[in-house]
Amino acid sequence: MRLLLLAHAFNGLTQALHGALREAGHTVSVELDISDAVTAEALALFEPDVLIAPFLKRRLPESVWSTRPCLVVHPGPPGDRGPAALDWAVWRAEPHWGVTVLQATAEFDAGPVWAWRAFAMRPGATKASLYRHEVTRAATEAVLDALQRFVPGAGGPQPAPALPAQRGRWQAPMPAALRRIDWQADDTATVLRRIAAADGHPGVADALFGQDCQLFDAHPATPAALAAAPPGRPGDPVARRGPALLRRTRDGGVWIGHVCRAPAADAPALKLAATGAFADEAAALPELPVPLQRDAAEWDELHYDETGPAGARTGWLQFDFHNGAMSTRQCVRLRDALRDLRRRDTRVLVLAGGADFFANGIHLHDIEAAAHRPGDSAAEASWRNIQAMNDVVLELLMLTDRLTVALLQGNAGAGGCYLAFAADEVWAHGGVVMNPHYRNMGNLHGSEYWTYTLPRRAAPGQADALVRRVMHGRLPMPAREACSLGLVDRVLAGDAAGLREAARAEAEALAAAHDLDERVAAKQQRRTQDEARRPLAAYRDDELRHMHRNFHGFDPSYHVARHHFVTRKPHARTPRHLAVHRERSRRVNRP
Repeated sequence: MRLLLLAHAFNGLTQALHGALREAGHTVSVELDISDAVTAEALALFEPDVLIAPFLKRRLPESVWSTRPCLVVHPGPPGDRGPAALDWAVWRAEPHWGVTVLQATAEFDAGPVWAWRAFAMRPGATKASLYRHEVTRAATEAVLDALQRFVPGAGGPQPAPALPAQRGRWQAPMPAALRRIDWQADDTATVLRRIAAADGHPGVADALFGQDCQLFDAHPATPAALAAAPPGRPGDPVARRGPALLRRTRDGGVWIGHVCRAPAADAPALKLAATGAFADEAAALPELPVPLQRDAAEWDELHYDETGPAGARTGWLQFDFHNGAMSTRQCVRLRDALRDLRRRDTRVLVLAGGADFFANGIHLHDIEAAAHRPGDSAAEASWRNIQAMNDVVLELLMLTDRLTVALLQGNAGAGGCYLAFAADEVWAHGGVVMNPHYRNMGNLHGSEYWTYTLPRRAAPGQADALVRRVMHGRLPMPAREACSLGLVDRVLAGDAAGLREAARAEAEALAAAHDLDERVAAKQQRRTQDEARRPLAAYRDDELRHMHRNFHGFDPSYHVARHHFVTRKPHARTPRHLAVHRERSRRVNRP
C-alpha cells in the first residue's frame, strides 16, 4: 500500500513505524504536520491508501479525514481519550496500559478502533522510557495489524476487533498542581512518580538555589548515599555526583540528573545536567563518588559488573547517559573507564550502553549552552566534544587483547552508532532503530573514525556502496535492515528485556569459546595490518579537517540546525529524503 505518515516531528515512534512499514513491503512517505494546506498538498501529490498519524499535537482537519482512512495512534487502551494518556497512566501507577489505532473522526479519539495492543507497565519506568519501548512496540504491532485488515474503499475496519470494556476516560492535561513537588509533604516515592510522569516533557516545575527550573531524570538515593551526605531539610540540595544533585526528601532523598533553568531573555531554555546548569552552586557541595563496580542500586551514570568463571570472565560496562547524549565530561569518564578496565582479567567486554539509548553522539544541548557562556562558543564546545568522542572510540579500537561487544538496548544515532561499530560485534533487539549518519544536522561530516569502521563492515567490494547508502540515504534503519547490511551482527530478541537475557548467555558462551584465543589473535593481526596500511591518526585528522570547517567555517548550517533542534523550532518544511512524494513531484516537473 501507499502510506503517508503525518507527524508533528519525526520522533522515535514515527521512525520505528517508518522502518517497520517499509520492511512489510509498503511504500511510505512522511509529511510533517506544518499546516492544513501542506497536508492537503501531500495527499494530492502522494495519493496514499491510508494516512497514519503516530504523533500529532492537534486534530486532523475534516478536509483530510473525510477523504480517506486516517489512522491515529493513541497511547492508551480503547475507550481512553485525551492528550495526556501516558502521563496519567504513570502517575496513577496503572499495572497495565495499551495503544489503540483508531480512525479519525469529528470527535477527538472517539472513532472506530482498527486495532489495539495491551502491555504491562514497567514498575518505576518514566513516561519517556515507556514511550520508547512498550508504547513503540505496541503501536508498531497494532498498526501492522490494522493494515492487515484494511479493505480498500471501506470506511472502517473489517471486521471490528474484540475490545476490552470501554472505560471512556478523558485524559485532560495534568493540572499544574500535579506537576509540582511539595518537598515538605511528598515522600520519596511521590517525588519520583511526579517526575516520572513528566519526564521527557514537560518536566516538573520547581526551584533550585532560588531559581525556577523544570526537573527531569530522577533516581532514588540509597541509605549509604544519604548517610554520607550532609544533613538538610526536604528539598535541599546537599551533594553532587556526576551530572546529578542529591536532594533530601522528608523520608530519604533523590538524585536529580537534569534540569531546564528558566532562561534569560536572550538565551534558549536548555535541558542540561543539574551540576552544569548550576555549576557554581554545585561546586560548593561535597562530591559523593562511587566505584565503577558496586551494588547496582547505588546510582551513577556508569556501572560495571563481571560474570562467568575464572578464565572466562565477561565484563559489562553500562553508560546510561540521559537521552543518549555524550558531553565532553561524559566522554572523558567513559574513556577513563575503558582504560581502567584494561586491567581487568576479562575475555569479553560488553558495552551495554543505556536502557533507553545506546548513544547519540555529541551533546547538542551542552554545545548550545556554550554559545551563551562568556568566553566560550558553540564552535569551541563542539570541537572539544568531538575530540573527546574520538578519544572514546580510539580507546575501544585499541582494546585488542579481548573481544568487545556493543549491546544496543535502545536506539543509536550519529556518533553513537560509530562507537558501537568500533566494537568487534554489535548485538541488538528487533525494536532498535539506528541513524548512522550525520548530514541531517546541517550537513555535518562526522568523525568518530567512521571512515575506518563503516567500510570495514561492508561485504567484499561493497564498501563504497555501503557508505553511499548509509551517509546519503539519511533514513532511520531498523535493526534487521542494519543486520542485513553488516552494521549489526546479531538481532537476539524482539525487545530490550529479551535482549538482556539472551546477551548474558551469548556473551558468557563467547568468553568460554574454544577458539577465542585464535579470534583475539586474528583481531590483533588485522589491527596491525590496518595500521600499517593507514594509521588511525590519519583517519582522525582527515575527518577533523572537515569537522573544523563545519564548526568554524563560513557555512552556518550546522549551527542553525543544532539551534533549531535543541530549541524545538517549528518545522518550516519536511526534508526531501523523508517526503518522497515531493521528491518525485520535483523530478516529474523538472524542466
